[in-house]
Amino acid sequence: MLARNTSIAVRAAIFFVAAEISSPASAAPPITIESLLEEMIDRSAVARRPDPWYVCAQASSYDRKSTSPDDAEGWFANGDASQYIRVEENGGRREWVMMEADGPGAIVRLWSANPKGTLRVYLDRESQPALEAPMEALLGGTWSPGEAPLGVPLAAVRSRGWNLYLPIPYARHCKITSDSDGFYYQVNYRTYDGSAPVASFSTAALLAAADVLDRVQRTLAAPAGPPVGRTQQTRRTLGPGERFGLALPPGPSAVRTLTCRVAAADHSDALRTVVLSAEFDQEKAIWCPVGDFYGVGVGLNPFEDWYRSAAADERDDSVAVLTSRWVMPYRKSGSIVVENLGLSEATIELVIENQSWQWDDRSMHFHAHWRHENPIPTRPMQDWNYIDIKGQGVYVGDSLAVVNPVEAWWGEGDEKIYVDGEAFPSHFGTGTEDYYGYAWCCPETFTGPFHAQPRCDGPGNYGHTAVSRVRLLDAIPFRTSLRMDMEVWHWQECNAGYAAATFFYARPGAVHNRDPQPAEARRGPLHPAPLPPPFAIEGAVECEDLVAVRHSADLQFGPQGMKGFARNTWSGDEHLWVRAAKVGDFIELVIPTDAAGPVDLTLHATKSWDYGIVQFSVNGRAAGEPIDFFSGAQGVCQASGPIELGSFRPDRGRLILRAEVVGGNPQASGDRAFFGLDCVVLTPSR
Repeated sequence: MLARNTSIAVRAAIFFVAAEISSPASAAPPITIESLLEEMIDRSAVARRPDPWYVCAQASSYDRKSTSPDDAEGWFANGDASQYIRVEENGGRREWVMMEADGPGAIVRLWSANPKGTLRVYLDRESQPALEAPMEALLGGTWSPGEAPLGVPLAAVRSRGWNLYLPIPYARHCKITSDSDGFYYQVNYRTYDGSAPVASFSTAALLAAADVLDRVQRTLAAPAGPPVGRTQQTRRTLGPGERFGLALPPGPSAVRTLTCRVAAADHSDALRTVVLSAEFDQEKAIWCPVGDFYGVGVGLNPFEDWYRSAAADERDDSVAVLTSRWVMPYRKSGSIVVENLGLSEATIELVIENQSWQWDDRSMHFHAHWRHENPIPTRPMQDWNYIDIKGQGVYVGDSLAVVNPVEAWWGEGDEKIYVDGEAFPSHFGTGTEDYYGYAWCCPETFTGPFHAQPRCDGPGNYGHTAVSRVRLLDAIPFRTSLRMDMEVWHWQECNAGYAAATFFYARPGAVHNRDPQPAEARRGPLHPAPLPPPFAIEGAVECEDLVAVRHSADLQFGPQGMKGFARNTWSGDEHLWVRAAKVGDFIELVIPTDAAGPVDLTLHATKSWDYGIVQFSVNGRAAGEPIDFFSGAQGVCQASGPIELGSFRPDRGRLILRAEVVGGNPQASGDRAFFGLDCVVLTPSR
């Protein structure tokens, strides 16, 4: 930590800055890094209407061809990288502007799939950045100025997604740039009512907040906390169609934790068919299967975020222990009901902790609602509505359970969130996995305080997937309405299934379009049919199995699963992914053969949006003209089809295939030097 005298001096400097921006007529304390960090871990704060009010919006690299749902091709355009506000010159260097907004405000989330260059945050129209750091280190949790302990979980890589949740407040203006391009990004930011006093971010302010920063990160990493308030507990065994309810203590009061223990022979079925519902002040506020309410999707998939946790009981793994830490206030009365809509009995134990609550005109009821649809045709593409809310409140998160019958990627679709009747969404994303904080359709499970992927069956993206995102500082207030849509944008034409649970707070009287779906819950989870055998090209020698005898020093290579892109396309469902960095990079592969005479060599390769131009040679002899492996469109990855390289005579029972990068298509993204080799087929020359 900082030396005591340094910390005091820095804090004094910040106090004078805050005092300077505060209005004499306003008694409101300034919004600072420290106050935002404290707000992040105050579960009660989000249960009251924001004061000062703020609007939450998102800047992202979504495809700018998306302008209107009346143009279906443009509306679902997928070139979601390298999209910026402009390119400008600063200090003799080019910078790509990702986000720009007037204040007072605060950056509350930064995400990228492939961060590049140096990220600079310019505040209040100053010519020098208030924050300057390598983008990869800043979002990856390996950068900190001085002794400020910035790291996991406020900055972390989750399943190939790079995330930063450090709040960056600003008084008058904010601009974010990078001195490199070719990446995906999202920036979530608040804009406060104009009179809100904000102390702008600075390195000195971050250092002064070191103690708070450290405490907040430790709290986020261990979110359970000690018991609070009064506890109610009851246990019942419910047969099919049975239910029981529990009246909450008279208000004003608030549920602080809601633990549901479910003992059942089959958690996959029980956590979908056992439904939790609640009323607060005689308003229906919750109706959701317990698995979706607690974020596990289908089955018991252990995880923990800031608001929920799920695990098997340590003494009996047939018991699922599910805990919610959403604060649920009510003015006069409340009740919790559990109903078994399944065909088998389940034993349910509820443990509810209540604490007193000061009800006022900012207090809001907690809501959780569910939508399920299966099958959903993936063609034509569509915007699938999670929920549409009318009233005043704050949107605080959602969980999505997906059933995918194929290995191909299901989640290329972007979120589109409309606030207070917007004609165009103020949140337009770059992909479903990006919304949930990971990237590249990665099937690795992860859990963190803000987001999680506790289930992803595989192979590829086949089977059941469960993902969640809860919103702390990036919660979205709405005065009159909020609509949350997600594009159904699948790489393959098929029938998928979605189940979305949405979570929000609202003032009494709010309405929405998610009526209970008992028939959908009653039929339980639907499971995809088994996959067919792997696809194979006849006579294929798989490139991912070949030995590399030589390659460039900086070149990286290895097998990459391709079933997520399309079935029956790549032999063995993999290819050799070669991550070259520049023109001149090469790899040489040994192709063994027992052929006595010349053979015809046919190559099967891959085309993609960031691939280069490659020259092949065999045993030192050029094999045809250079081949451009750019796929022709951003976001498109496809097989090349057969490429005839010519006839060659083996030397000592082998052929040496050399692939060298000789250029890149100007339309390709990234370094334009990657390429992929699927397999080769050898046939006797005629």
